[in-house]
Amino acid sequence: EAIVTSEELGQDLEHVEVLQKKFEEFQTDLAAHEERVNEVNQFAGKLIQEQHPEEELIKSKQDEVNASWQRLKGLALQRQGKLFGAAEVQRFNRDVDETISWIKEKGQLMASDDFGRDLASVQALLRKHEGLERDLAALEDKVKALCAEADRLQQSHPINASQIQVKREELIANWEQIRTLAAERHARLNDSYRLQRFLADFRDLTSWVTEMKALINADELANDVAGAEALLDRHQEHKGEIDAHEDSFKSADESGQALLAAGHYASDEVKEKLNILSSERSALLELWELRRQQYEQCMDLQLFYRDTEQVDNWMSKQEAFLLNEDLGDSLDSVEALLKKHEDFEKSLSAQEEKIT
Repeated sequence: EAIVTSEELGQDLEHVEVLQKKFEEFQTDLAAHEERVNEVNQFAGKLIQEQHPEEELIKSKQDEVNASWQRLKGLALQRQGKLFGAAEVQRFNRDVDETISWIKEKGQLMASDDFGRDLASVQALLRKHEGLERDLAALEDKVKALCAEADRLQQSHPINASQIQVKREELIANWEQIRTLAAERHARLNDSYRLQRFLADFRDLTSWVTEMKALINADELANDVAGAEALLDRHQEHKGEIDAHEDSFKSADESGQALLAAGHYASDEVKEKLNILSSERSALLELWELRRQQYEQCMDLQLFYRDTEQVDNWMSKQEAFLLNEDLGDSLDSVEALLKKHEDFEKSLSAQEEKIT
């Protein structure tokens, strides 16, 4: 009877399970004694049937034994119910504690101030955070189930209702806290990603500008018309590449302006990079225009040199013609010489227009 009237219900789930195991041993022992009680009743019945002189005493003892036996069985049933209820409550407490422990463990990860140092590290952190968010989404069903279990246990175990409510509120508080942490960290990681994406574009574009400036400055001025034409063609190809990067410059500028409009924490750095990008682009276009003028001037000079050389060659040839002292020795030969001289004068007029 001391076992079934015990008020000890355990301090935790492991303790309750130990008590339940002991109680199961008691129930086994109780079941074993039931046959003994039945034997006592059979023997009492036999004595009464034989009209034993102590019949009244026998009946009294029989009733006393049966009453004690029924009371013991009733107390055992109550004890079993109490232990079962204690196990339910302690199992709930354990599940809540394990869930809160998991939440706090993930909370430490989400409280990290590491938001990435470059685009690759930010992308890795985002993937890791998205994995944590998937874990949270899966945990949400468990939190809801535990809250529903808390409501049920408060109804079925009113004596433990206040303690169950405290656990329920502790669980909800931790759950709301980690959801807030997750949302805040995701927002910060997104801010960091947008910044690193802009900075990566900035580095790519400024590096490309440096390379393009080197290309534009690499060619020396040509020494002939063909070389000057090749320089102008190549220079125009450079302009085509510059024009092809206009969308990239525009996109980078829009990304930077969006960061500034959102009040990004790195707004000062973004503003500085936008100014550098604009300055570099303008300097590149100015350099291209300057070199275009130089190449066109070089082209004009080479054309002048070519035309001058052609005129010099023509005049040298014509000077030999003019110095010829052959005036003809017949009418036909004189007329032929006159015809040649008229052709020379026409050619001279054409060359004069070219020279002037």
